[in-house]
Amino acid sequence: MNYRHAFHAGNHADVLKHVALLALCDTLMSKASPMFFWDVHAGAGVYDLAGDEAVKTGEADAGVAKVKAVSTEPLQKYLDAIAACKAQFGANYYPGSPWLIQSRMREGDRLACTELHSEVVPLLRAAMKGDRRIAIHQADGYSQVRALLPPKDGVNRLNRGVVLLDPPYEAQLAEFTAAFAMVTEAMQRWAQGTYVLWYPIKRRRDLARIYRDAAALPAKSLLSIELLVREDDSPLRMNGSGLFIWNAPFLFDTKIEPSLHVLSEQMADGHGSAHCEWLKAPA
Repeated sequence: MNYRHAFHAGNHADVLKHVALLALCDTLMSKASPMFFWDVHAGAGVYDLAGDEAVKTGEADAGVAKVKAVSTEPLQKYLDAIAACKAQFGANYYPGSPWLIQSRMREGDRLACTELHSEVVPLLRAAMKGDRRIAIHQADGYSQVRALLPPKDGVNRLNRGVVLLDPPYEAQLAEFTAAFAMVTEAMQRWAQGTYVLWYPIKRRRDLARIYRDAAALPAKSLLSIELLVREDDSPLRMNGSGLFIWNAPFLFDTKIEPSLHVLSEQMADGHGSAHCEWLKAPA
């Protein structure tokens, strides 16, 4: 596996994923009980957008650089989080999902990060700054379900939380098979968790079977949110991306939908769209 997220940090896919992640955290944290988070493909935690990798691709220029302040609450909280990351690490830095989760965690919350690449793990540890609430494992996240679920803090079981999967899709559509297998196993061990899978979109019509397979997983509900920055008419490039959210909070679609449309307006230059749909409606 050769994927390195530093080349893609801050792109339109990161923007969608991180706006939704923060909105999800804030919604679930409206209840006082402690939460467990698992970032299955954690990465480095934070990224220097002036670094060689990010500069080489320039993907952030068409992503986070286009996001402007608006009154839509989830989007403003995203911009506030970026500002906090810059204040901590430097003006050119962009937060990854582990840092964003850490920024929202309360004293009783816990975060597990799995990261396969040995050269990335020290960067992640440095970004998390020895936070005792966070456990970092150098491992293939797909193989850690039995080790991490159901989650516990000592002898106490944590009943609520989020498992985030952000795979590289180097195997393209075959990656869905591995991701769905892991989510299915995880649901069997921790049915009440909220599971989030990011996926790329080239031609949306090519994903018809994927949507059906995702809806067949043993969850109570499935929400799909998507952001296209171009027309989805070419299989040769990523024209947008989406998130499958199994067991999404009640009315989460109404919370996130305004931000999706603002992002579509800001990043798509009139040629994209935003889409939010229950593929399995809550009972």
